[in-house]
Amino acid sequence: MLAIFSLAGCSSTKDSTPDWAGVKGNTEPAALFDFHQTAKFEIRWHAKVGESGANPQQPAVTEDAVYAVSGNGSLSRLDRSTGKPVWNIQTGIVVSGGGVAHGEGLVLVGGDKGDVLAYGEDGKLRWKSTVSSEVLNVSSVEDGVVMVRTGDGHITGLSAADGKRVWVYERTTPALVVRSHAGVAIQRGVAYAGFAGGKLAAISIKTGEVRWESVVSQPTGNTELERISDITSDPVVDDEQVCAVSFQGRLACFSIAQGSPLWNRDISSDKGIMMLRKFIYLTDENGAVIALDKTNGGTLWKNDQLFRRGVTAPYALGNFVVAGDAQGFLYGLNREDGSPAARIKLDGGAIWTAPLDFDEGFLVQTSGGILYSLSIR
Repeated sequence: MLAIFSLAGCSSTKDSTPDWAGVKGNTEPAALFDFHQTAKFEIRWHAKVGESGANPQQPAVTEDAVYAVSGNGSLSRLDRSTGKPVWNIQTGIVVSGGGVAHGEGLVLVGGDKGDVLAYGEDGKLRWKSTVSSEVLNVSSVEDGVVMVRTGDGHITGLSAADGKRVWVYERTTPALVVRSHAGVAIQRGVAYAGFAGGKLAAISIKTGEVRWESVVSQPTGNTELERISDITSDPVVDDEQVCAVSFQGRLACFSIAQGSPLWNRDISSDKGIMMLRKFIYLTDENGAVIALDKTNGGTLWKNDQLFRRGVTAPYALGNFVVAGDAQGFLYGLNREDGSPAARIKLDGGAIWTAPLDFDEGFLVQTSGGILYSLSIR
């Protein structure tokens, strides 16, 4: 999802579109293409939740509610079936942690000063904790632990009961990295996390103990920029294997038991991947949406009509694969061959995060501050 390059705190862009949205300032995105629509997006409800600000924001879903946050810290609870507001509070922080996390009755957000705030489902503050630096991602609660990723490369495990530190996992961060809001993939008490430099680690959620580490990709090239090979999106995991993809690197899958390599292939992505049954879906660094065979990484189809449009990671739903772009369009592609089936423009704000599974449809939060519940038929 992200490609802001950080070196001693400096960055630059040539236009108002963030580099990490996938559209470089000196490269024109592909124009919209004509096609015969064979499917249709339906907006079931929408709600105003506040502009995203400088960081992408993702909502969270519970059994009876949807929670969303704006960049300036406005946290909202919405009715799950209608999208109508139930309550709204001002957290008092600039939210940098990629949106809302939840679990065990808590609603969590993280800020640019290292603050982690945990609210009850009634909107009352339960606890506040401070971690080592800017919060980039807060995980859902698992085994009584909240995992917080920070800008200095740490993952901190906090107690869901009171916010006290349980453990810290530390890595050395290279001088030049891709700024990312990547989280972790969770399976059977283990968190799988990717890091700068192409490393993938399996970490015990309860203790922070490292079960294994493996290499997704090795940095190559003559300059620091060429040698960037960071994992900037969540790994994906099932009962047998975990897969991760790096920017300027590779896609690789490993056994979850020992971390032994299963297969890999050269492909670069800063957006993310989705695993569903026998397939892996991903968006590469240029905006091509690709379907792969999960067993060996073979390409099943590729759609490159969205070149440089800042395409999100894909979400597979029924007969379709759905993705958004930095100009506020949603696309529905046929799962069989990747051909375009539907398109809709929402409020015009950029779509920076992958659609989120929701009630036989999905949720999309735009940078303009509108949260949508949609389906595609």
